[in-house]
Amino acid sequence: MAARWKKILGAAFAATTLIGVAACSNDNTDSGGSGAPAGKITVYNAQHESLTQEWVDGFTEETGIEVTLRNGSDTELANQIVAEGSASPADVFLTENSPAMALVENAGQFADVDAATLDQVPTQFRPSTGKWTGIAARSTVFVYNKDKLTADQLPKSLLDLQNPEWKGRWGASPSGADFQAIVSALLELKGEDATKQWLAGMKTNAVPYKGNSTVMKAVNAGEIDGGVIYHYYWFGDQAKTGENSKNTDLQYFKNEDPGAFVSVSGGGVLKSSKNQAAAQQFLKYITGKAGQEILQTGTSYEYPVGSGVAANPALVPLADLQAPNVDPSKLNSAKVTQLMTDAGLL
Repeated sequence: MAARWKKILGAAFAATTLIGVAACSNDNTDSGGSGAPAGKITVYNAQHESLTQEWVDGFTEETGIEVTLRNGSDTELANQIVAEGSASPADVFLTENSPAMALVENAGQFADVDAATLDQVPTQFRPSTGKWTGIAARSTVFVYNKDKLTADQLPKSLLDLQNPEWKGRWGASPSGADFQAIVSALLELKGEDATKQWLAGMKTNAVPYKGNSTVMKAVNAGEIDGGVIYHYYWFGDQAKTGENSKNTDLQYFKNEDPGAFVSVSGGGVLKSSKNQAAAQQFLKYITGKAGQEILQTGTSYEYPVGSGVAANPALVPLADLQAPNVDPSKLNSAKVTQLMTDAGLL
């Protein structure tokens, strides 16, 4: 009888040991053995560094997941991800504009976004493919010098800026991803012939600058009458000293004009991510209430697009912008770069 009980106790001890070993082995998985995502992720970040850092801080505080940021530009990081392929150390890619997202998507490197995350973002602010999602937005605007232009002298459409009367009177930053996203929308909305014609007019009429802020400063100083930028540069300066925008105001084209284009900032999880659960959780946090409220109350002055969070009260509501409907997955950065190069703008 004693020998029999020794065998039973020995078997029980062995089973307990195996369970303990299995539990310990789970400590190194994505969930940390608790069923919740854990561990570390790397984010290739082309969004504003200060904004993404706020997202990272809030996410890590909520989940305990550590995030390493690698900062760069839209085009730079998108091309790097494509070059790295399945060996990319990136778990998540964030951008300011959607053409860079389309570049990575077309290379087949995004995993599907979790349905619960997609449900947080209205369809107009994410691609139809579900391979990534919108995380923020910015509106195209025409910033103008109030001493040089009155309301009745403003262009009624972005397309008007190709006309002879605007020669030497407006500026933009053609080398920037921001402006190239606007041209991508023009291409999608009006087609290649109209885009070529507009770019030819831009080559003749526009004064090139490097960066949206530089365009705004030039308008403020009276070097040019107006310029094509994104809205948040103006609101950010106004919230500080206003020294670079005090002589200016904004024209919103509305009426689904190409100049009313709303550019979607994107976020996606790489198919090659070694920590899919944590990466998906990060994207869900950004598009969730807590992440979107950072846009609402922070200093980026970008538009929230998810979880029903309203924009900063200083901004024109998204619904009032009357933006054209553009599927962000169809914005073709490679084609636009070629067209702008052919036009002598790059």
